[in-house]
Amino acid sequence: MKNTVVFGATGPTGREFVKQALDEGHELTVIVRDTTSLNLKHHKMKVIKGDVLECSTFENEIMGKDAVISCLGFGGKTKPTIIYSKGMENIISTMGKSRVNRLMCISAMGLSTNDKMSFLGKILTKFVAKKIYKEPYKDMRLMEKILEKANLEWTIVRAPALTNKAKTRTYRLGINEHISRPFSISRADLANYILRSIDDSKTFRAKVEIAY
Repeated sequence: MKNTVVFGATGPTGREFVKQALDEGHELTVIVRDTTSLNLKHHKMKVIKGDVLECSTFENEIMGKDAVISCLGFGGKTKPTIIYSKGMENIISTMGKSRVNRLMCISAMGLSTNDKMSFLGKILTKFVAKKIYKEPYKDMRLMEKILEKANLEWTIVRAPALTNKAKTRTYRLGINEHISRPFSISRADLANYILRSIDDSKTFRAKVEIAY
């Protein structure tokens, strides 16, 4: 059982992570800007009104926790954002003060192409995803650079297209390496992987790719 702080719990993946974590008996502190947006109550979940862009709204909630999970997402929006970079700077700063070392966050497979992608995958990544999501991806890349310099046991989980399909617990992983043809993963399986990898030392200070 873990005592975990969760950011981005009102998004589709964040909600799935919260649900699965509570089902497995974890204790959660959920930081949300609007407490009414999380239609879930549980005796092991504490909901805090806070903003990842304002350290003062959540810094007292990090102390004594086992891990911090960021499921922050841009919700398909294409406008410029600092939610990833500035948000991560604030999370890292607060974790340092609270002496909490374990951090996992979600990033995107579409930030770059690689030789293990199919020809179609490369085309879609380079000429579709990277153009449509130019601004959020730009901020996400900055977030990854900030994390890479952090003195924490961090894991960046790079996910491809997300679906709402059921949890299978069957997926492919690449820890600090690319996987071939990374087309999709369900939010349920992405959440499942994060939940079961909180203590996995092989993923400390690593980028992990996940896909079916």
